[in-house]
Order: sequence, then C-alpha cells, then structure tokens
Amino acid sequence: MAEAVEGAATARRAPAAKPAQGIDLRQINAVRAAIQDGRLTQARRTTLGGNDAIAQAALEAGARFFGGYPITPSTEVLEYAARHILGVGGSYLQMEDEIAGIAAAIGASLGGVKAFTATSGPGFSLKQENLGYACLVEIPLVVINVMRGGPSTGGPTDPGQSDVMQARWGTHGDHPIVAIAPATVQECWEETVRAFNISEKYRTPVILLPDAKVGQMKEPVILPPLSQVPIVNRPRPTGAPEEYEAFGQTASGVPPLAPFGEGYRSHFTGLYHNRKGLPTKDVRLVDQLQKRIHAKLETREARADILKTEEFFAADAEILVVAYGITARAAKDAVLEARAQGIKAGLLRPITLWPSDPGRCLPHLARAKRVIVAELNLGQYRLEVERLAYEAARAAGKVPTEVLGLNRVDTRLITPRDIFQEIAR
Repeated sequence: MAEAVEGAATARRAPAAKPAQGIDLRQINAVRAAIQDGRLTQARRTTLGGNDAIAQAALEAGARFFGGYPITPSTEVLEYAARHILGVGGSYLQMEDEIAGIAAAIGASLGGVKAFTATSGPGFSLKQENLGYACLVEIPLVVINVMRGGPSTGGPTDPGQSDVMQARWGTHGDHPIVAIAPATVQECWEETVRAFNISEKYRTPVILLPDAKVGQMKEPVILPPLSQVPIVNRPRPTGAPEEYEAFGQTASGVPPLAPFGEGYRSHFTGLYHNRKGLPTKDVRLVDQLQKRIHAKLETREARADILKTEEFFAADAEILVVAYGITARAAKDAVLEARAQGIKAGLLRPITLWPSDPGRCLPHLARAKRVIVAELNLGQYRLEVERLAYEAARAAGKVPTEVLGLNRVDTRLITPRDIFQEIAR
C-alpha cells in the first residue's frame, strides 16, 4: 500500500498525452503481457483492494476531480480519492446526493479536467438523468458503479450483478454507452485507465461495472511505472475561437472540446443542438447529431479500442459458458473441471459488456451445442446473448443454439460446482 500512496503522490501534474508504447490496454492482462513480451522492464508490485485500485488508476490516468456521495459497496473509491486527489493537484467534493455528485463531475469535465464519480445501484439510478445529458453533450466522464443486489436498497453489503441493463438503458433516448466489467483487482486498475482513455478519446461517458466482490477483494497487482501508464487526453481545438464548433463534423466523428474560460465560446444544452451547441429544431441537424454520437463509437478504430472479450478454451467448445465479473472466475474453474473429464467446455468473458462484441462471440455461438449464461441476476445479459445467438444462427442458416440461464439472487455467489453441474447436465 505504501507503494500505491507514493505512486499517487508522485503524479502531481496531469500527465501529457502519450502513445501506449509498452502497454496495449486492448490486450487481456495488458501489464503482464507487456512484461512477458519485453515491452515493459520495470513494474510496481503491491496489494490493493479493487475499489482502491480503481481510484488509484483514475488518478494515475490523470483524473483531477472527484464528485460523489458515499454508498456501499463503492465508498472506498470515494475515500481513496478524498485521501489522495489533493496531493496530485486535484479537487474532491462530497456532495449532498448522487445527483449532485455526477453534476459536479460533468461541470469539472467541461472545465477541462478529467473527472469521475462512484456509486452503487440506488445511486446509479439517481445519476441517470445527468448521464443522459452527458451522452448527448458528449462529455468525457467515468462513472464507477460497484454493483450490489436490488431493487431498492436490496443487499448493500452483498454481491450482485443487477445493473447490467441499467447501464445500457437506464437513461432515456437513443444513446450509445460503453460499460466495462473487470473480474480481478488487476483489471480494476487496467480497465479504469482504459475507461478514461476511451472517454477522453471519443468524448463519451464510460461506465465501469465491478461487482461488490471484485470491488472489495484484495489481490496482488503489478502496475507499470507512472511514466509508462498509457494515457490519452481529449482532442482540443487548434483553430481560431470564432471558428470553433463544439459539436462540429470531423473525420473521426469526435469534435474537439475546449475548456470553459480559454476563449472558445460554446453552449451546452440537453436539447437537440446545432454545431455551436445552440438549441435547434432543424430536423437535418437533429438527425446528424443523433447518428454521429453513435457512429463515432462504431468506426474500426473505436471498436478496436472499446470491444474486449476473453476466450478461454472456446475455440472448440461444444458447451459454452458466458460470464463476467466475479462469476467468470468461478466459470473458469468449472471449465477446467469439465475439460479434465473430457467435456468440451469453454468460456466467453465479455470484459466490455456494452457494446457487445459480435466479432468474437458469433463464431462460438454458432458452433456451440449449448450456451450457459451465468450471472448474479435473473438473466439480464442472457437477453443480449440470445440476440447474438439468433444473429449467428441466421448468418449460418441454422436453428439458434439453446441459451440457458444460471442465475442467483439470494446474496450468494455462483460457485464452480454450480456451473460444472450445469455443464455436465
């Protein structure tokens, strides 16, 4: 922990943008892969809790504002930020409620600062209106939602994966969203850095969805030196202020974003707006705006940055398990047990839950004889897997693979034995 604190205190200025020379966060286990390939020759080794790893990663990715409100099981993110963000030149605000927490983070981001907020299920519900605003106004923002059970207060100290659909469709309207589910403390660090990079590069909110068990467990981690943390900063305007369009057309689909107070005038409204940000009823401009905020996340480069899926013994799997977060760890053990007994089982682990990854998923779903979706809810991501299985079957001209759910909502985890028994059934 001393190394972690020292590392946070050393990064006193928001780092300048630099390419990911040694670490490619699009890879699974990116830091270890860089060490194994010789691209990274030094590392920091420590032990962290998942929530502490998230908060530390945020600061090391350049976050300099936290706005939030305490709620179990995410409060350690807030506490870490409160202890360390002032030491790196940032600001911390504990607000009166979750709505104000995300509003403050949005304001900080518009002021030119990388910003984040953290919460759990009930607080995430309160943040939805402002999350929709951030989607339409294209605000770089990272929202940490450490999932627990629900609905309502549910089990504040119990693990759950109950916000998967809320992450995708919690706010109204047609909007894109990126939601990432880490399964280890190492991934809490790596995926937080990746979340900030995606948010900054594409001017979009990104949601991190650790479940309570991943957020509060402690594990050894290997982190790169601060100088090797791969950091991306938002595009900023380079032209004359009078020519600036905060919502203009660009080759990448991502307009530059000028901080308030630097001479570039703009307007940020939750109404449909023109390229200067002013409200508009021009149907052509409304159509362009809506389609552009989706299209910028669908380019080849964006999909390479955003989509991330682990394939574990999936190449020849006849029985395919789909699981994420803490449940995927149990699924790996179950797959290994099944393989030891001659059953061709495999695992698909979506690290990026939204958008889903058809390029990796469809071939496996088309080949598998049976698919088991294991999750700590009553089948939220199963709906997406069923959709992908239907798409795979339609492309192959065959009957869709059977998709079964293995679900728990009784505050207990799904065990390797639970999953193995379903595989062997």
